[in-house]
Amino acid sequence: MIFKKFLKYIVFLLLIGFLGFLHTFSLKRNLRKTVTQIVVEFEAGTNNFLTHTMVNNMLIQNDTSVKNQAKSVLNLYSLEETVSQNPYVEKAAVFLTIGGALKAIVKQRTPIVRIVQKNISYYVDRQGIKVPLSDDYSARVLLVSGVETAAEIKEIMPLISCITADDFLQKEIVGIEKSADDTYQFSVRSGTYKINFGKLTKMDVKFRKLKAFYNQAFEDKTIQNYKMINVKYHNQVVCTKIDQNGRQ
Repeated sequence: MIFKKFLKYIVFLLLIGFLGFLHTFSLKRNLRKTVTQIVVEFEAGTNNFLTHTMVNNMLIQNDTSVKNQAKSVLNLYSLEETVSQNPYVEKAAVFLTIGGALKAIVKQRTPIVRIVQKNISYYVDRQGIKVPLSDDYSARVLLVSGVETAAEIKEIMPLISCITADDFLQKEIVGIEKSADDTYQFSVRSGTYKINFGKLTKMDVKFRKLKAFYNQAFEDKTIQNYKMINVKYHNQVVCTKIDQNGRQ
């Protein structure tokens, strides 16, 4: 009985050792294999700041493309960091597939406004992150002027969120201008008139008034009779009309 137990113990140890040998052998053999191809995938979205070629060019190690390099020498963390640090990338994942491909899955940033200043212009995404303009792609977003500092950008984000969350407002409002007295004026798609929004207070009430006015003005086809639509006053919409000679 003791011998049988001892034999089972020996067989068990030999089996464990054999499996460990196979695992080590397989691991070393796998690491000696080279990267067969580079696969770049973009998460669903409408932005085209980056192309597959651009991401491929980021996947460089020791000044050489990772394709045909041995898996054992790859620094996946470093490659992922390089892609993630691109200003157009919100997040990235870089890993090896079972088939030997190096795969990069990239989510591009989604700008919601374009800030226009005297000497510079750039996008801002939903997280308030600055995104540089691209020579290859132009995002169709709200144009915002009169905003200079990071604090002012943060201040205007609730207004941007209200506009982009509403299908009608998102299509109708194309520009926002901040004045020195911290009031805001909108440019619109449907005409040359402006909307005086006032300060960033009671925004929900102001937008409800504006949409109610729009419903009536579009129905009776009087919208083009106005030069300014003012929603900053309590419970009313005040409009400035254009006379027959085109003057206020």
